[in-house]
Amino acid sequence: MKSLSDLRDELNLWESLEKKIVDTLELAQLEDPSLFEELTTETAAIQADVHKLELSTLLGRKYDRGNALLTINTGEGGTDAQDWAAMLERMYLRWAERRGFATEILDYNEGEEAGIKTVSMAINGPYAFGYLRSEKGVHRLVRLSPFDSAHRRHTSFAQVEVLPEASQEDPMVVINPDDLKIDIYRSSGAGGQNVQKNSTAIRITHIPTGIVVSCQNERSQLQNRENAMRVLRSRLLDIAQQAADKNLADLRGVYQKAEWGSQIRSYVLHPYQMVKDHRTEFEVGNSQSVLDGDIDGFIEAYLRQVK
Repeated sequence: MKSLSDLRDELNLWESLEKKIVDTLELAQLEDPSLFEELTTETAAIQADVHKLELSTLLGRKYDRGNALLTINTGEGGTDAQDWAAMLERMYLRWAERRGFATEILDYNEGEEAGIKTVSMAINGPYAFGYLRSEKGVHRLVRLSPFDSAHRRHTSFAQVEVLPEASQEDPMVVINPDDLKIDIYRSSGAGGQNVQKNSTAIRITHIPTGIVVSCQNERSQLQNRENAMRVLRSRLLDIAQQAADKNLADLRGVYQKAEWGSQIRSYVLHPYQMVKDHRTEFEVGNSQSVLDGDIDGFIEAYLRQVK
């Protein structure tokens, strides 16, 4: 029923676009100068819709249509790297907001001085995983460090992992409760009211694979457990998918350490402004707009290259 509903929605989009084109052509054939402004506006809207639907045709892989789980881990660079991870978190949240996608923080570990050590979030919306799979890999930042008293230029790294959210009904993921080791502990925080007095944080170890997932963002032990299971299912789906097709890592890709030489994209704030993707050579001179969530150009360039 879900597949049927998705296909019906997609068909409605194409039929709506067709009707819009036919109506606009009929207006144009009237050759009425007073309609010129309206036709110009409508034509621009049609072009935008065509471009959007054209891009969706590049998202035909099995899990492209579904939600995504995105995790950012700090790499080399100390405090600067933790601050860089927080900047990436903001970038993806802004991007999701632009698209009207819903976001939910599943796990969040603050850095010692600034930023974050790691954050996991769910991004829910049509084709969320299809778009975001282009973002998996190492992201590098070059800037004048606000944490260096001499204000010298620093390079920081962060690892972005993107997984499709696996449903409980997905036949590729079967979890035996006997294979799980579940630990309950107190959530850590910045102090004061952020530190939980009760043990609500959850750590789940999947014994056969050794995968460890922890969630502590919610105040409810049950909610943290549910979120941890969401992440675990997606990680197991990733493994199952790669095992089914060893020649093509469709989902997570080959893991790379977050260090020199492994980055997929560089964000340069000093001595000049530029963001460049090293896989597609696509680049933008306005670094701030990219950090504010304008990453569609990078996503499209990647999708066109790997189609």
